[in-house]
Amino acid sequence: MSLLRAPHAIGFDDAPFSRTHRGDVAVFGAVYAGPTLHAVVRGRVRRDGRNSTDELTRLAALAGEHLGVVLLQGIALAGFNVVDLARLHAQTGRPVLVVARRAPRLERVRTALLEHVPGGARKWRLIEQAGEMEPCGGVYVQRAGLSLAGAQAALAALTVTGRIPEPLRAAHLIAGGVTRGHSAGQRV
Repeated sequence: MSLLRAPHAIGFDDAPFSRTHRGDVAVFGAVYAGPTLHAVVRGRVRRDGRNSTDELTRLAALAGEHLGVVLLQGIALAGFNVVDLARLHAQTGRPVLVVARRAPRLERVRTALLEHVPGGARKWRLIEQAGEMEPCGGVYVQRAGLSLAGAQAALAALTVTGRIPEPLRAAHLIAGGVTRGHSAGQRV
């Protein structure tokens, strides 16, 4: 797989939800072939649950055999439903790249997980196992199955507007538009 030549990618983001929401939260995936949107997939993960890795694996399989990289906007969906990056990489057979505008405040995340979230210690271990976020291409990344140079190449090939790769931008806009009825005013 060459990430330098029009990579096929899927970017995932969760739908907005209220702080008081319990239960499932919609997750959207935007499937790209190079700069072109090819498909959208939708699934559900439990708020603060532990099914995100399996659900993303299922949704990535819908993207087809040409999928080159799986992109996430943060390591957790639906609050603290933390993705096991190594397992997602193993289950999909594809590199996984987590992208964030800024490095997270890990001590605040750790405190929230350990003091307020059921299964927080296990989720914190997943975050630790994923490793520190690294600066790369104007954003911060965590990665599984991909070198830092490969991450840089993927970002360069998939980023058209701003600093966030198009599959993640599209997934974010779709999630907000479907949930709220519009995506106007959303920061991507």
